[in-house]
Amino acid sequence: MGDNFALRLKFWGVRGTIPTPAPSHMGYGGNTTCLEVRSSDGVIMIDAGTGARQFGTHLQNEFNGANLNLHVLMTHFHWDHIQGLPHFAPLFSPGNKIIFHSSRPPEQIRGILEGQMSDPYYPISLNYLPAQRDFVDICSNPFRQFGIAAHPFPLHHPQSATGYRLESKGKVITHASDLEHGHDKLDKTLREFAQDADVLIYDAQYTPNEYSSWKGRGHSTWLQATRVARDSNVGRLILFHHDPNHDDECMTAILGEARRHFENTDVATEGSEIAL
Repeated sequence: MGDNFALRLKFWGVRGTIPTPAPSHMGYGGNTTCLEVRSSDGVIMIDAGTGARQFGTHLQNEFNGANLNLHVLMTHFHWDHIQGLPHFAPLFSPGNKIIFHSSRPPEQIRGILEGQMSDPYYPISLNYLPAQRDFVDICSNPFRQFGIAAHPFPLHHPQSATGYRLESKGKVITHASDLEHGHDKLDKTLREFAQDADVLIYDAQYTPNEYSSWKGRGHSTWLQATRVARDSNVGRLILFHHDPNHDDECMTAILGEARRHFENTDVATEGSEIAL
C-alpha cells in the first residue's frame, strides 16, 4: 500500500467470544480480535486475541532480529481478547519491549496477564519470557507514540471496557468494541469520540432479532452501528466482533442489510487493510 499514509489499519482477528476455525467461517475470518495500526513512524496493536499469533510471527519476520518496541492497547481482558498472548512471538525474543496500556492500574494489568499463563492454565509463566514488559494506565498516562494519539473512553460492557479514538495527521480511527447500546451517558460519550472519524470500528455481534435474547451480555447490533455512524458523521463503518454462530453467508447478508441504512459499511475481514 506504500508509505504515504497517516494511519494504516489491518485486521488480524475479527471474531468475538471464541475462535471459529470452520470452513464456513473462513471467508471473513475465525480468529478472535487483534488489530494492527501503523503510522509512518511505528506500529501498535489493539488487543491480543488469537489473531495475535499470526501478527506476532509477521512482526518477527519484519524486524528480522532488530529490537521491537511495541505498544499494545487493551480494550479489556475477557478471554477472546487475550488468548493469543501466550503464543505472541515477540514476547519470546530478548531485546524486545512490549508495553501494555489499559484503563486499569499497572499492577492489575500485570496480574491479569500473568494469571492466564499461571499453573495450571499454561506451562510457561509470563515472567519467564525474555522480552521486557511494561504496564501503563492509559487514563493517567496519555498515549502519544509514533505520531499517534490514542484517546481512551469508557464502553458499556460487563466488567468494563475501553474504546479508543486514534488520531494522526488529521486522520481518525475510532475503535469501539466491546459495547452494548442502551446506556444513555456512555452512548453519548461514544458518539462524541466517534464524531467525524474517518473509520468507525463497531461491535456488531448480534442482529436486531438476536439481541432480544442476549440483552445484557455486553454487545450491540449492526443496526445500532449504522445509527452511531450516521449520528457521528463518520466516513466509513466497519462491523466487528462477529458472533461465532455467524458464518460467511450470514455475514454477507448482514452487510447487505447494514448498507441499506449506512451505505459506506463493510464487514471486518481477516487480512484486510485500510490506509488513510
